[in-house]
Amino acid sequence: MEDVSNPYETSELLGEYMLFHYGSDEDVMPWSNGPKEGLGFAVRTVSELIDPLTLGADSLGLDVGCAVGRSTFELGRFCSRVKGVDLSVSFIDAANRLVEHGSHEYRFLEEGDCFREAIASVSSEQRTGVEFEVEDACALPAQLGPFDVVHAANLICRLPRPDLFLDNLASLVKPGGQLLLATPFTWLEEFTPRENWLGSGNSEEGLARFLSPFFEQEERKELPFVIREHRRKFQFSMSLGSRWRRLGS
Repeated sequence: MEDVSNPYETSELLGEYMLFHYGSDEDVMPWSNGPKEGLGFAVRTVSELIDPLTLGADSLGLDVGCAVGRSTFELGRFCSRVKGVDLSVSFIDAANRLVEHGSHEYRFLEEGDCFREAIASVSSEQRTGVEFEVEDACALPAQLGPFDVVHAANLICRLPRPDLFLDNLASLVKPGGQLLLATPFTWLEEFTPRENWLGSGNSEEGLARFLSPFFEQEERKELPFVIREHRRKFQFSMSLGSRWRRLGS
């Protein structure tokens, strides 16, 4: 039975995120005059932010708030072993089915109560060294790290206590390692109490205050993304992408 109290455990949202992560460009954005630059976000948050030149052959990666896992598989292109974690049981179940079987059937909303069937697929090469498990980003196990790369996309403004996650990053990233973040700073009190927001109009500065004692920012870029709700309704947003280098040796 679905946990309807958690919006990330509904079958409709699972289909929406499967499409967001694995859907073809034509299925995600069927309109020629739509914002095509927002496609492929789950891949681009890794490929456009990571510094592969400083990663060794045995690098370890962690994807926090991985949802249904496309960014985790992308991180596996640069790391020998990668762990994806998310609080949603249905998202992690779907990601694990992809690891085990290489494909997973899902359906996404067309209009009203009409859905379309689709299949997500991941090659055997992409699945090698990748694993998924349910974890709370605000209470990650102390023994989880450290990693050469930690990635978190569109996570911070969906946490009840983003400070707990941010305070833990210094222990999750090895000295000299890299932190890849993307966030649109879409603060909503249904997810994050107002007193826990990093800022209101100045969230980028708030993020830097949390990270600067242990990290140095190396990269900053705007990363557009588009999420299809149905064939005539979409969310278009701009996520702030950044790469931070863990200080120390």
